[in-house]
Amino acid sequence: MQRLFTKFAVMLAFVLAPLAAYASPLVSPAWLADNLTDEKLVIIDLRNKIDQGSYETFLQGHIPGAIHSDYMNDGWRVGRDGVVGLLPKPDQFETLARRLGVSHDSHVVVVPAGVSSTDFGSAARVYWTFKVFGHENVSVLDGGYAVWRTYAPEKIETGAFVAPEPGSFVARFNPDYYISKDDVAGLVNEPGKAVLVDGRTDAQYYAEGKHPKAAKAGRIPSAILMDQDNAYAGDQNRLKSQADLAQIYGNLEDKTIVSYCNTGHWAATNWFVMSEVLGRKNVKLYDGSMVEWTADSNLPLDTTGKSNMQKIKDMFKGILG
Repeated sequence: MQRLFTKFAVMLAFVLAPLAAYASPLVSPAWLADNLTDEKLVIIDLRNKIDQGSYETFLQGHIPGAIHSDYMNDGWRVGRDGVVGLLPKPDQFETLARRLGVSHDSHVVVVPAGVSSTDFGSAARVYWTFKVFGHENVSVLDGGYAVWRTYAPEKIETGAFVAPEPGSFVARFNPDYYISKDDVAGLVNEPGKAVLVDGRTDAQYYAEGKHPKAAKAGRIPSAILMDQDNAYAGDQNRLKSQADLAQIYGNLEDKTIVSYCNTGHWAATNWFVMSEVLGRKNVKLYDGSMVEWTADSNLPLDTTGKSNMQKIKDMFKGILG
């Protein structure tokens, strides 16, 4: 019996070993400090104009061993056919990842500036892109560089980084996290089959404003408003606690969820929370979002504004704080 139990334990360990290798979606500065010498670690600092950062900002101080990659300019999102913010092609992403030293066994830690919810969206979108192309071992530094600077002020490097040896990453598309315009349109034509989550602002959702690249104001029919900023604790510049997030997102039905916004940036935060933090298995991100959707005049658009009752509620909410 003892021999049988031992064989079973070995087999179980073998089965679970690949699962144990997958990283936590959020890592703390304490964890990162303890693992800085891990040769499999690839730390990607994304600071860019969204957070009023740049490569020059990186030169002034960064996490030891980190590599800088500008989220806005290095190909994390690409334009095609007049639509901005799209997922790069597999070969494009493979080239980018390899240039950053990423291989199949790398643990990638993505570092935002840690200054706003929109800044966090950069890290969430990069994280999602790695997952879409088959790299599971990826994390986001909880609180970003701002938290690191407070936690470990003695562990800050300055100057340029040493270019890493090219990695051997191979892009393998995973459709579990991605959804195309045509597939979203198919869901819209079958009401009740999916939940569409709009991560934009109140004004944009109610067609009172739009992204400069969007052809029209409005929203995808049947979408519900869940401003991605609601997931973010502005006083701490990090995501809210898991308990708070579970309450915020807890009323969503258990069916396919499509997260969208204007260009798939804000939507990445909603996707990250629902899929990675809360563990929903049916969440997809629509990268083209409203810019791509409104470019097709054949697709339906809901431009209904706020009801009088909603306006009254908003007025009292503003008065009462």
